[in-house]
Amino acid sequence: MSLRRAAILLYKAQSPYTFSQVRLISTTRSILAPLSNAIIKDHKELDDYYNKIQSAKDEDTMTRYQNQFTWELARHSIAEELVVYPAFEKFLGGEGKQMADKDRKQHLELKELLYKFQSLKASDPAFKITLESLYSTLKVHVEEEEHDDLPALEKAFEKQSTSTDTSESYAKSFQRTKHFVPTKSHPSAPDKPPFETVAGLMTAPMDKLMDLFQKFPK
Repeated sequence: MSLRRAAILLYKAQSPYTFSQVRLISTTRSILAPLSNAIIKDHKELDDYYNKIQSAKDEDTMTRYQNQFTWELARHSIAEELVVYPAFEKFLGGEGKQMADKDRKQHLELKELLYKFQSLKASDPAFKITLESLYSTLKVHVEEEEHDDLPALEKAFEKQSTSTDTSESYAKSFQRTKHFVPTKSHPSAPDKPPFETVAGLMTAPMDKLMDLFQKFPK
């Protein structure tokens, strides 16, 4: 096991901090680039929803932010798989494919935990335990993505000569994609285009119908 991997596992097990508190490790390039900004913005929102659940004084508030957390993480994850990970493979070669495969594997673990969490009632003893396991796994993914993966991709964008292969164009595609993907976790669904795109188009309408009958923050 590499020293870096060992450090990450230790961080996952012991870190008391939310990922907004460790975001200073992100590079200047990631902070300034449009795609990284869009992704980091989502990470900050997830951080906020997690804190809202943990600080909630009643089950109704917990449920509302549970639904909001699920809605955001599901959309964010699939948009990354459809837009960002193919970009890793396209612009970073073999290293990019390794990044994408690693991130998809992490996403599967997140989806399985989110699938369990999204169906729990706030009164269930497993609610907080599942949330904390989910968030701990998410912290490791976020740290690697913001510190390693995104800076490498942004550097590759800077070397491109075409106007279509830019951080800004991919940021716009990432945001557009979030509008039509599922809003619930479906771990058994494909995690690569074009099959994930088809599955998303079939699943999203049902998820959005279910959203109409759920509570969200006021």
